[in-house]
Amino acid sequence: MPAPVEDRANAKAGSPAKTSDKSASVSKASTIPLTPETGHRSDTYTVKQGDTLIKIGLDHGHNWRDIMRWNAIDNPNVIEVGQVLRVAPPATDIGKEEVVVKPVAAPSTVTGAAADAKSNPTTAGNPSPAVAASADVAEESLPFSWPAQGSVLSGFDEAKNKGIDINGKSGDPVLASADGRVVYAGAGLRGYGNLVILKHNNTYLTAYAHNQSILVKEDQVIKRGQKIAEMGNSDSEQVKLHFEIRKSGKPVDPIKLLAPR
Repeated sequence: MPAPVEDRANAKAGSPAKTSDKSASVSKASTIPLTPETGHRSDTYTVKQGDTLIKIGLDHGHNWRDIMRWNAIDNPNVIEVGQVLRVAPPATDIGKEEVVVKPVAAPSTVTGAAADAKSNPTTAGNPSPAVAASADVAEESLPFSWPAQGSVLSGFDEAKNKGIDINGKSGDPVLASADGRVVYAGAGLRGYGNLVILKHNNTYLTAYAHNQSILVKEDQVIKRGQKIAEMGNSDSEQVKLHFEIRKSGKPVDPIKLLAPR
């Protein structure tokens, strides 16, 4: 299983990323009262050391840019330990398509300084209006297809492996497991290397890690079976595809959802 998900954008070799304390300035939307509008406590999340908006989005099944928008965050690199974030759409967003916002630099590790933003690579591009208007696919379009042709190197273990690892060689195609939209394409999560995350509907995300190259951009609409990356060993000791399916942010066993080979 890859190392625990952390952002490495600000981390130097042999030195952990710095994290500011609760006394630092926070977003104007840092505290969300538990009102009928915000709903249950699960609608919010308290930021911990090592968190990034990308990680928080993956863990809660949402586009990190939506979380940024819901919390009126102007700079994705300025979130603080102890800050309370909304991680579910507000009442005004429920039932609507995702709102596509202007691409910004991928967020870095929790810090009070925004100067390190440039160190986090991302392949985000400017989506066309036609692409941005496409809705998430319906759940009935699932189950998922296999994202690569190789054999399974290691299976799902929620404690140690949040997905499955698929064997292959450098340059082998990595295919979208279902119709969806690219919500992340970059190398901002430690342990995942070059990573693509697709959102398929309000319930499911898939993640494709350790790629040699990424062939898609954020907000791009993707069809099932479309080539989205090439297999590699970025942030891995061997060439493989690490593949995850997240249901409402929680990792589930891909084997139970993948179509039979």
